[in-house]
Amino acid sequence: SSGINAEYGGDLANWMIPGKMVKGMGGAMDLVGSPGTTVVVTMEHTARGAHKILPECTLPLTGTQVVDKIITEKCVFNVDKEVGLILVEIAEGETLDSIKEATSASFEVSPDLKPLQQIKMQ
Repeated sequence: SSGINAEYGGDLANWMIPGKMVKGMGGAMDLVGSPGTTVVVTMEHTARGAHKILPECTLPLTGTQVVDKIITEKCVFNVDKEVGLILVEIAEGETLDSIKEATSASFEVSPDLKPLQQIKMQ
């Protein structure tokens, strides 16, 4: 499997963990290196109890200040290059306290905080 860390300032570390099976060819380096690209990271909020949204990435960086949005099963953060993480959506059953407990990085709360939105498939 791969290891993904996202950092409060928009840094991304996306690496294969040696000895684990990887699906697909990857391409994160190509994506984050393309000018004008919007980078949305979708991931589990935690992995086996370990935080993945961190004050500083623990894996080698794939790109610095490249992430624009982080979407997890718990919430959605926008990433502001100056402010850092801004909580903009929160899943049903989650609270600000539960998000803080699952997130190592500090974050601001949007004054327009909304319930986590679902995409309607046709």
